[in-house]
Amino acid sequence: MDYIVLDIEFNGRKFASDLPMEVIEIGAVRLNAALQPIDEFTAFIKPVYFPKLNSFIQKKTGIPQESINSAAGFPKVIREFLAWLGKSEQPVLVTWGGEDLKRIVLDTRMHKMDDAYWLAIPYYDLLKGYIRVKGLTNDVSVEAALTELGLSSDGSAHRALDDARMTADIFRSIYGQLDFSYTQYYKDLYTNAKERRLVKNAIRLLRSQKLEPTWESFAQHVLKDKVKLDDPRKEAEMKSYFQAELDKQASKPLPEKKPVKAKATLPSEPNASEDHTSAQDIPSDANNEITDSEKL
Repeated sequence: MDYIVLDIEFNGRKFASDLPMEVIEIGAVRLNAALQPIDEFTAFIKPVYFPKLNSFIQKKTGIPQESINSAAGFPKVIREFLAWLGKSEQPVLVTWGGEDLKRIVLDTRMHKMDDAYWLAIPYYDLLKGYIRVKGLTNDVSVEAALTELGLSSDGSAHRALDDARMTADIFRSIYGQLDFSYTQYYKDLYTNAKERRLVKNAIRLLRSQKLEPTWESFAQHVLKDKVKLDDPRKEAEMKSYFQAELDKQASKPLPEKKPVKAKATLPSEPNASEDHTSAQDIPSDANNEITDSEKL
């Protein structure tokens, strides 16, 4: 069995648009069963939309515009990548987060190509694995993980092949501590991380106040004007996530509240009022969530 450590770069944009973001670079490292690198793949891709890289992407990745101009389109490059992947029997993809595989699936569908391979190949989210190993509560970058592990970070961050090589270094370093029961398959999601963070933090706050939210009250008082639930698939997914998070947090003991010293008041003054913070006060850009992947 080989491990394929995958990284992609895509042409993000600074403004809102209905046009899709697309993969502009693929980098991958093939590791054998002994975790030794035995092969690499790298290619630029010329996108259909926004073929001219904006200044932010150019600065972030360092990808020359000339390399994008002369690159082949997604269908040709992805066929070459699939042929390269085909050299491995029973490969497992290793990614830093779930965005890389998602972008490949979305571009495959955009070009009306068969996505069966990407839905059938198992992948392991090393970012979540690293977080579990280190007992962290927030996402971290590849560069931060390398520093924490005392590993060198040779190469350029935000270049696909260099990032894949650095991710492979992390994978080898903590391989023996990883729980591979969290290996999973791609699954379409209709909610985003920001919306799921809102659910998680709202439930946490309500439990700290010894309140048990219902889905109906949660949707009415927390999600209203913050999250649109006009797609029934999204509503069903968020409701399922709400219940799963409620069950998960219910299994944990409530944090003990520190005693608060009463303030002296004059006879004519009312008692100090209680804190009336509610779930509606939770900022939607709260800390990144940690969501365990669906186990095989």
